[in-house]
Amino acid sequence: MNASEQATNLELASKIATVVNLFKFEFPDAKSDLKPWKNDPETRELVDPDSIDIGFHFPGVSKSWRSRSVLIQIRFYQDPMTKLRRAIGLEVAGFDHRGEVWRLSTVENWSFVGESAPSVEVGNQLKQVCRHILDVFNQTSS
Repeated sequence: MNASEQATNLELASKIATVVNLFKFEFPDAKSDLKPWKNDPETRELVDPDSIDIGFHFPGVSKSWRSRSVLIQIRFYQDPMTKLRRAIGLEVAGFDHRGEVWRLSTVENWSFVGESAPSVEVGNQLKQVCRHILDVFNQTSS
């Protein structure tokens, strides 16, 4: 679901802003998009209500990213017994004019799949950002 729609309280809005800042700190050329999904019936049918989705766009096709845009989907699970909601992983996808060209999932083996992948340096930076994002959403408040 679009990050702009998920920012329903100060805590979530703050965490979403932290994610944007983490990404832009590592990748300053990226422009954030808190509404990466169109608001039409077909798209809404595909949107996961248990995710926070943020897009990032580069000024052109980035050679190190091998894409022009990146979509980050932060996936959540709420335990029915404890009611605790945790980030269980991230799905990150790179897109160019043809559509999706690579994907990274932190749920399984943290490897890139697709017809291309970001450079090793960018891939490692992205994985580090993913770790930080999971920390942001799973830190316990004292």
